[in-house]
Amino acid sequence: MDMDTILEEFYSLTETRTSRLEGYDSINFKVVHKSGVYVLKQHPNTSGTIALLQAEAKIFVRLAALEAYDFPNNILTTAGESLGISGDWVYQLLSFVEGDFLNQVPHTGALLHSFGVFLGQMDKALEKTYEAAIMAKETVWDLKHFRNSRSLLHHIGNVRDRNLVDYFFLQFDEHLSPVAHQLRKGILHNDANDWNVLVQNGRVSGIIDFGDMCYTWIINEVAVALTYVMMEKENPLDIAIPVIQGYHQTYPLEEKELDILYYLIAARLCTSVCNSAHSKKSKPDSDYIVISEKPAWELLRKWITISPIKARETFKKAAGLPLPPKTKPDHQLKRRKALLSPSLSLSYRQPIEMSRSAFQYMYDAEGNTILDAYNNIMLVGHCHPKVVRAGQRTLAKLNTNTRYLYEELLAYGERLLSLFPEKLSKVFLVNSGSAATDLAIRMALTTTKKNKVMALEHGYHGNTQLGIDISHYKYQGKGGSGQKDFIIKAPMPKVFASGFDNEQGAGEHFAALATELIQIDQNDIAAFIAEPFMGCGGQVPLAPGYLKNVYPKIRQQGGICISDEVQVGFGRLGSHFWGFEMHGIVPDMVILGKPMGNGHPIGAVVTTEAMAKEFDNGLEFFSSFGGNPVSCAIGHSVLDVIQEEGLQEHARDVGDYLMTLLADLGKRYPQIADVRGAGLFIGVELTDTNGKPLTQLASKIKNGLRERHILIGTDGPFDNVLKIKPPLAFNKSDSRKLVGQMASILEELTIL
Repeated sequence: MDMDTILEEFYSLTETRTSRLEGYDSINFKVVHKSGVYVLKQHPNTSGTIALLQAEAKIFVRLAALEAYDFPNNILTTAGESLGISGDWVYQLLSFVEGDFLNQVPHTGALLHSFGVFLGQMDKALEKTYEAAIMAKETVWDLKHFRNSRSLLHHIGNVRDRNLVDYFFLQFDEHLSPVAHQLRKGILHNDANDWNVLVQNGRVSGIIDFGDMCYTWIINEVAVALTYVMMEKENPLDIAIPVIQGYHQTYPLEEKELDILYYLIAARLCTSVCNSAHSKKSKPDSDYIVISEKPAWELLRKWITISPIKARETFKKAAGLPLPPKTKPDHQLKRRKALLSPSLSLSYRQPIEMSRSAFQYMYDAEGNTILDAYNNIMLVGHCHPKVVRAGQRTLAKLNTNTRYLYEELLAYGERLLSLFPEKLSKVFLVNSGSAATDLAIRMALTTTKKNKVMALEHGYHGNTQLGIDISHYKYQGKGGSGQKDFIIKAPMPKVFASGFDNEQGAGEHFAALATELIQIDQNDIAAFIAEPFMGCGGQVPLAPGYLKNVYPKIRQQGGICISDEVQVGFGRLGSHFWGFEMHGIVPDMVILGKPMGNGHPIGAVVTTEAMAKEFDNGLEFFSSFGGNPVSCAIGHSVLDVIQEEGLQEHARDVGDYLMTLLADLGKRYPQIADVRGAGLFIGVELTDTNGKPLTQLASKIKNGLRERHILIGTDGPFDNVLKIKPPLAFNKSDSRKLVGQMASILEELTIL
């Protein structure tokens, strides 16, 4: 039957004007009649739908007691029934609620406070309501069932966006699951978005669309409401304050509810974008379904930049609840001093107590969000959900050692070796880059039967005794024991300030110096180890042609060439996946560590079949934890993320952009003598006009950025090089923020 017939048959309404309205689970019509304006809803005829609509009608009766507000009124049929049923359809006629949508009016503090009061009164009025159909209802929009939306995650096309959403699924499990059974429940409207909330005379006056009503955690009402009013706002937390104040004064919130509100807001945003992504495929022409997708994504991306600690404190202050006491930094420092050796250093003049992290952000105990432009170990981003899940899943299944067969070791070994030249076909898995260095040098000494190692000036290769012995950065530094007899120190082939007009000339010069050293110890050199792009030496790319000239000389006298890729491997350099590829050479061994497990302790030596065979001399090599299933699964997931998110290309794109910004900054401030790097491995060297290192300036910039909640480091022989090597989640917006704050600090120092 057509709508005119339905209206006449069930409601005795004739001479009506009907127009189609958007709807989600129902077909809706606006009905204009001389007796008033109505909304006619057409639902599929099922027993479940009928039970829910009958329960909804009872809710309307209960809410009608709130005379200060307007709610839909269920219009009875001429037979006195709450619903009209005809064939495959059920019809529900509601009064039309007048007012402006909350979306269409300015969000003043007074209006938002009235919004909180309204929600509190509505929820309080339903506090002891029992409606079996509603209480049994399950809906994807009920945050109590948020995990169900993860099945829609694959519909999000952009893999980085998908992983952002998955991060919040993980956080939901961590923060909500332990307390879910303690949270108060009630029947809630559950969809106080700004297209359902009505405003008159500067205050919230009513609400429509009870289709998502369910029995759920009471705090969800606040979470949903805040999600929508915070969209497209510069400072979302400021918007939350009056809403929470209004709700709390009407229907007091509990501390545990406010503790998890940050994650519930994230959950609503994630539910929204997951369903929008799914709905765009199933109903591509529906504007209604995806109406809030763009602002939802914008808020979700902003939400990750807001510390959950700061959000929690803001919410509790708004409700007037006490904040937990904070541990004073002095107390933490005192505890650390009592427990640890002072040889373990702390970064920055004002050490940071870290609490949580996500992608390129870290959250300190004070509630600050810190942009991480320094910690390259977290290659694909702090707490990346794919990496975390790989570890959790495998740890729950199996953790053993390489004396057994298991798929994780084989799958990861095959995947890792596929990224190397065919010559490098064997892998030894260990627990760190330091352990990998130690093993690589041991292998070289064992297989060549030679006794000397050549390494670069200012190089660093690990914290084992052997690692320190070959690391000029350590043995020549404060507290170091000096150069051992078996070490040959080659000058660092650094182009900047070398006196050469071109890079090729510098490379040839330094290669000639290295050749002279090789000739002095001809036939005694077991290995030559070098970072293709030096880190602790000051973010120094080795001069072009240097390795191409030195490698053959080492091999001619029977030595092994080792590339230390711990700092720069796995696509960080942008143009190349491995640093040695930049130099057009293939080493005999490659050392891996730090980033390959995204912070999980894993390292590796990749070498040739001949080297591996020669090393197998009867003395077994065994690492208790090297190559364990958990580490292998985590390492494999890191490779997956690099590929899926296109992080090598991302590093090149963002790195080029950041280098351009830094070079432009150097035109304004001559203290920036050199900007060098590749991808997201960048150094900024500071000197005066005479080339004298500006160590103090580097320290002031590093610590000044720390005070502005941005992390970088300093290094180099004179500690005058700013080190920028962020997680690869770092983006162009982050680059602008970093360089903008550097400019601000330089300007302040110039004025002083």
